[in-house]
Amino acid sequence: MRYCCAVFFLMLSGCAGKLTFSDDFEYREISTPQYTIVTYQRILDATQPIHIYIEGDGNAFNNRGQPTRNPTPRGESFRNLAMSDTHPNVVYMARPCQYVMSDACNTIDWTDGRFSERIIDSMSIAIKSISSGRPVVLIGYSGGAMVSGLVIERTPDLNVTHWITIAGVLNHADWTSYFKDTPLSASLSMNELPQINQSHYIIDGDKIVPNALSFKWIAPRPAHLITNATHSEFSNIELDF
Repeated sequence: MRYCCAVFFLMLSGCAGKLTFSDDFEYREISTPQYTIVTYQRILDATQPIHIYIEGDGNAFNNRGQPTRNPTPRGESFRNLAMSDTHPNVVYMARPCQYVMSDACNTIDWTDGRFSERIIDSMSIAIKSISSGRPVVLIGYSGGAMVSGLVIERTPDLNVTHWITIAGVLNHADWTSYFKDTPLSASLSMNELPQINQSHYIIDGDKIVPNALSFKWIAPRPAHLITNATHSEFSNIELDF
């Protein structure tokens, strides 16, 4: 994962610490057997579904293509998108080892094993603890699209009514092969896209997740093509729930 990760560094390189969210969001850490997962939550209506935004890979590699010590993301577009969601129930969810470095965290958790069984299972536990059986809409950004898809695939009792991806990596073997990078040998793969209601937002001319791959992965489903945006800056996006 060198070329694509070196480019992705342009939006990254952060340090651990709390994010800045509007006052109506509450900071909550969710403990799973192996990781502490950072969330910001606004839950106002117990009768409504919950929109859960799952963060991308973050600062996984530096500009030389080497793994970092801290995968905390720096880009703001995705968390701003979560804050702008007017639905009464909205949750922003970081990935394991972002913002809080648990004892179990290891470099493999944001490199080759970013989609490993223990990562996906931890995310599933966190999502289920928030939803408590209520319907959820999962919104996954970049690598968070793969995480959310794997959560859906491996957690059939989770009541996901809509799956939304933004600039999503949906087949990491294709992705690494395209850039001639090392395969993510410690990660799980989706056998196929989940058979549920879904929407896929693709950044026109994306340099990190090439359009050719995105269209291949979601075919024959339609795509929402976002223009005047980049992989890390997409403030003009409007999601259709």
